[in-house]
Amino acid sequence: MKLNREILRLAVPSILAGITVPLVGMVDLAVVGHLDGEGGFAAATALGGIAIGTTIFDLVYWCFGFLRAGTGGVTAQAFGRGDTYGQAQALARSLGIALAAGLALVALQWVIVTVAFFFIKCSPEVEQLAKQYFYIRIWAAPATISLFALRGWFIGMQNSVHSMATDLIVNVVNIVFSVLLGFGIWFFPRMGFSGVAAGTVIAQWTGLVFALAVVALRYRKVFAGFDARGTIKGGLRQFFAMNADLFVRSLGLIAVYVGFTVISARYGDLMLATSAIIMKLLMFFSYFIDGFAYAGEALTGRFIGERSDDGLRSTVRGVFRWSWALAVLFIGIYWLLGTPIFHLMTSDDAVVAAGARFAPWLLAMPLIGCPAFIWDGIFIGATASRQLRNSTVLCAIGFFAAWLIGTTAAGPSVSNETAIHILMGAYFVHLAIRALYLTIKYKNTIKI
Repeated sequence: MKLNREILRLAVPSILAGITVPLVGMVDLAVVGHLDGEGGFAAATALGGIAIGTTIFDLVYWCFGFLRAGTGGVTAQAFGRGDTYGQAQALARSLGIALAAGLALVALQWVIVTVAFFFIKCSPEVEQLAKQYFYIRIWAAPATISLFALRGWFIGMQNSVHSMATDLIVNVVNIVFSVLLGFGIWFFPRMGFSGVAAGTVIAQWTGLVFALAVVALRYRKVFAGFDARGTIKGGLRQFFAMNADLFVRSLGLIAVYVGFTVISARYGDLMLATSAIIMKLLMFFSYFIDGFAYAGEALTGRFIGERSDDGLRSTVRGVFRWSWALAVLFIGIYWLLGTPIFHLMTSDDAVVAAGARFAPWLLAMPLIGCPAFIWDGIFIGATASRQLRNSTVLCAIGFFAAWLIGTTAAGPSVSNETAIHILMGAYFVHLAIRALYLTIKYKNTIKI
C-alpha cells in the first residue's frame, strides 16, 4: 500500500502535466485548422505546414533526449545513495551541454532548414509555412533543451510536483499565447500561423525561468560549495560515454517519428493533415502512461541506489498494474470519442471524414503502447542504456521493413488512403518490437 501511494505521488503530477502536452499540440492544430483561407492557404495546407515544422523540431530536439533520460536515471541513483555531490553534478553537466547545444542550433538555423528540406518532400505551400514556423520557434532552442535536463533532474530527485509545475507553466502559456497571437484577441496583434510559433517561444523561456528559480530556492543545500565549472570541464568525456547509447536511442526514435511524417507527406496535403491529427491522438495516451513510466524511472533508480531488491521488484509490478488499468480506460475513451475529437481539431470536412476512417487504429495504442512506454521508464531508471539502444535500433528497422513490405505487397497502384493504413501498421510494429525486446531482457538486466 505504501509503495502504491509512492507510485501515485510521482505519477499523478506527471499525468496532470502530461494532459496539457497533447492539448498544446491540439490547440496549435486547432488554431491553424480554423484559419482556413487566411494568407491564401487552405486549412489542410496550414495543418501540413505545422506538421512538417514540428517534425523538424522533433528531429532536432530528440537528438538531445538523452539529457532528460540520462540525467533522470543518474540523479535517481545518486538520490538513493544520498550523494548530494552526484545530484548537483548530474544537473550541472546536463545544463552546460544544453546551453551550448541550444546556442549552436540558433547559429545553424539556416543549415538545419536547408538540410531538412533536402530530404522532406512536400508541396511548396506547405514548405513555405513550415519554414516560417521554424525561423520563429528556433529562438526557443536554448530554453527547450535546458528544460530536458531540468525535467529529468526533478524526476530523479523524486520531485514530480515541480516537474509538473514546470510543464504546466510551459503548456498553459503556450496555449494562451498561441490563441491570443494566432487570432489577435484583445490588444494582441493577429499573427495567424506565425502566432503559434511565437507562443511556443514565449512559453519555453517562461518555463526555464521558473525551473531555475525552483533549483535556486529549493535545492540550495545540494549546490552548497559545488564547483560547477570544475565538474563540467572534468567530466564531459565520461558523461558523453555514458550517454552514447541513449543518444543512439534518440536517433532511432527520430527515424520512426520523422519517417512517419515524411512518408505521409508524399500522399498529399489531405493525408498529411489527417495523419498528423491521428498521431496527436495516438500520442495522447502516451502522455498519460508516461506518468507511470516516470514513477517507474524515479523509483527504479532510487531502489538501485539503496540496493533494495524487494523495492525494485515491487516497483515494476506496481507501475504495470496501474498502467494496464489506464490502458483499459483509454480503449473506452478512443472507442467513444475518437472521431468526435476530429471536429474539435479542424473545420475542414474532408480532414474530418478521412480521420473517421483511420479511427480504429486508436484502439491498438493502449494495448501495444503500455508495455513499450513503461519498460522505457524502468530501464532508464536502471541506466540500462545498452538495452534501450538495442530495442530502439530494432524497432526502427522493424518500422521501415513493415512499411516496405506492406507497400510492396500492395503494388505500385496503391491508393493514398491504403498507403497511410500501411504506415499506421508499421508504426505499431515498431511499438510491439520495443515492448517484446525489453520484456525478454528484463530479468537479466534490471537487478541490484
